[in-house]
Amino acid sequence: MAQKATIYKVELSVSDMDRNYYETHKLTVAKHPSETDERLMVRVLAFAMNAHEQLEMTRGLSTDDEPDIWQKSLGGELELWVALGLPSEKVVRQSCGKANEVIIYSYGGRTADMWWEKIKNNTTRFDNLQVVNISEEDTNALGKLASRAMKLQINIQDRDVMVSVDKSIVYITPVKLKNAV
Repeated sequence: MAQKATIYKVELSVSDMDRNYYETHKLTVAKHPSETDERLMVRVLAFAMNAHEQLEMTRGLSTDDEPDIWQKSLGGELELWVALGLPSEKVVRQSCGKANEVIIYSYGGRTADMWWEKIKNNTTRFDNLQVVNISEEDTNALGKLASRAMKLQINIQDRDVMVSVDKSIVYITPVKLKNAV
């Protein structure tokens, strides 16, 4: 029997001083049976770092032809493709061909470092690709904040991120491995 997704209700208040974006999003996030709390929270973090009124969570892990998060224009054009983890070079290439902008949030410590070393030279041709790494220490701390009903406050300033839930605060320092041109 197939397991069902676990539903998380997230009230996400984003204060992004870098982009002058201040908004609260009420998200219903389906956690795939194979997804960890750490990955779920990286997904919420990625949403906050790219927050926009048209940004949406997708089916993610349950489908191969969609990113974890996307933003489409009112006309249906795929403006932003946000992927998590360590996608293959083929998936990176296909993603860059489908969307105006692609952001990959890699995580996983040494495994992520090895992945980047393997594919970085083949990504230079993609002007619409940005790669951001989140350290293993940061993602572990994020994973511990996960609960089925969350009120998250995420503050972003000078590319540093502060995530707070109740009285717990986690500081995240995303590292850009590749900038879009």
